[in-house]
Amino acid sequence: MSIESSFFSQFTVKSCSVNQSGTKNPTWAHPKILNLRRGPSRSKNLSTRSCLRAAVGDKDGVIIVDHGSRRRESNLMLNEFVIMFRDKTGYPIVEPAHMELAEPSIKDAFGLCVQQGASRVIVSPFFLFPGRHWHKDIPSLTAEAAKEHPGVSYMVTAPLGLHELLVDVVNDRLNHCLSHVAGDADECAVCDGTNKCRLYGKFKPDLTSSLQSWLLDSEAELRTWCLES
Repeated sequence: MSIESSFFSQFTVKSCSVNQSGTKNPTWAHPKILNLRRGPSRSKNLSTRSCLRAAVGDKDGVIIVDHGSRRRESNLMLNEFVIMFRDKTGYPIVEPAHMELAEPSIKDAFGLCVQQGASRVIVSPFFLFPGRHWHKDIPSLTAEAAKEHPGVSYMVTAPLGLHELLVDVVNDRLNHCLSHVAGDADECAVCDGTNKCRLYGKFKPDLTSSLQSWLLDSEAELRTWCLES
């Protein structure tokens, strides 16, 4: 077999046309090139995707887990956040959990999700960055909880991390606290009753603001005195 015939034997005729002189003009196609142009099987992809729901559904349970605290007020704030989260998202099954130091535990919350009909449990760490708790502790506790519920899948999502919306949250908190220190806003729900949101250290008071405050207080006292007399 000649080199030319060996070379062309690798090809197959894709189509054939006849020119004006009657000579056939075949169009050649290489099998390997055709195979390279084929993407992965669409039916295979659809089959794989059907096993994984890409969004939270009615059969999903969401657990918002924080570290946990010995301070009762801090633990109760997680409950308030879960209520906010459930109302905002509309997810039917959302439970709070504390990694340690307080109840409910991840195991408790996992069981509550399953009792409400969850076939998949999504654990969302209410942590800022991926430290030891995210790498080791929370996955370990979740795996232990899942042992009591065979057939229920689960996953641990990423922590909050470097999300752009956190910039707005931090900026809003800064401005609110500064407004409170200036006397223009009440304490927020985090600082309410603690008197922690105030200015520390030595500083020179604004004499104009101090004088205005004194005049307002004096005016109020004068009015009270006039009414009583």
